[in-house]
Amino acid sequence: MVEVYLKLGELEVYQLSIELGREAWRIYGVLPKSLRFSIGDQLLRSADSVGANIAEGFGRYHYLDSAKFYYNARGSLWESKHWFFLLKERKLIENNVYDSANDLMEKLGIKLNNFIQSTKKQHAK
Repeated sequence: MVEVYLKLGELEVYQLSIELGREAWRIYGVLPKSLRFSIGDQLLRSADSVGANIAEGFGRYHYLDSAKFYYNARGSLWESKHWFFLLKERKLIENNVYDSANDLMEKLGIKLNNFIQSTKKQHAK
């Protein structure tokens, strides 16, 4: 069996998490200043936390440690979904902006779930 060693930046799941952070920053930049320190900060923290947890899990030695951080990333993804939804519901972002972010988060969620499962399977052998 040949082992393949990937760099963090080569992982599609990580690349998608970076894109989510970029999208959150774009939205943050157009929010009224009065909202940046409330809903804006929460959006940034949750979106950036997805990638940060993937990175931390990737750097762990034991797969159970890694999986814990990947589960945290999934929780942060769901929190991000919440903040994007509230922004749309409160008419702070356009529907097309929400739809685009939601599509990204759905794709990221699928990739993250698959990544978690593959991590567990690789180490169960």
